[in-house]
Amino acid sequence: MPDRRLQVFSTVAKLLSFTKAAEVLHMTQPAVTFQIRQMEEYFNTRLFDRTRNRITLTETGHTVKQYADRILELYREMDAEIRTQIGNMQSPMIIGASTTIGEYFLPKIIGEFQARFPDVVVRLTVTNTNGVIDLIEENEIDIGIVEGPITNKTLATKPIWDDELVVACAVGHDLSRHKTIDIDSILGCPFISREEGSGTREVINDHLKQFGYDMNQLNIIMEFGSPESIKNVVAAGLGITIISVATMEKELALGTLCAIPMTRPIQRPFTIIYQRQQFRMWTMDEFLKFALEYCQARKLSEQQA
Repeated sequence: MPDRRLQVFSTVAKLLSFTKAAEVLHMTQPAVTFQIRQMEEYFNTRLFDRTRNRITLTETGHTVKQYADRILELYREMDAEIRTQIGNMQSPMIIGASTTIGEYFLPKIIGEFQARFPDVVVRLTVTNTNGVIDLIEENEIDIGIVEGPITNKTLATKPIWDDELVVACAVGHDLSRHKTIDIDSILGCPFISREEGSGTREVINDHLKQFGYDMNQLNIIMEFGSPESIKNVVAAGLGITIISVATMEKELALGTLCAIPMTRPIQRPFTIIYQRQQFRMWTMDEFLKFALEYCQARKLSEQQA
């Protein structure tokens, strides 16, 4: 394993926040501060300038960051290359997914992938879209799958699925009689929303902007980080939501929720992301190929149904 202090330093230097670095590294903030202090004592100089509200890298800190990033990337290349040479597939491939994808879309893909490659160990981390992008940028995960378009040009992207967002309401709700719904019809309704940083929320906001609105015009009464929580509240008749139709299979079968398409459909891609310059393990290449083939086969099957 590479020096943990280099990993901590590189993360703090990238995020310029001890708090955010602690969250990404799953450490306490005092532990992160301690690791940085050890490095500064070792070099006998400050690596960060600290003010009350922000931190910045010193000139020496910039130099250390350049070397630390190179060392960590070389370690990842060495680890992947050696494991490939000796045929050791037990090194886990870590996949990060945004909530909707990780809870409803990805489990079947991973299950079938591991049936084909039983020796490959896969770990799944589920967070919101921004969290997955942060983990990819910090090399904490190998592959991410997120909702919506990606603007980060340093990441390689491969759209694999077209998802549709629909209005969800309780059976018997006034809106449940509609075949389609426009934006004006939902503005006054109590609205249950995903949290800030959610890909679903960003897609909804982008759609609203096409009509001169934004999320502030919605009557948001609750926010949740889980589609399950949102669906439970909506089914109880406390409000409506806009949600991926991929999350509603169970509720539609049981008749507890109604799904009504928007008059102007809200569609978004599910996109695989990974570091463009990162050394890729054999397992990563196989998973990328498998996921694309799986989604193409599923699309064809749905078109023929």
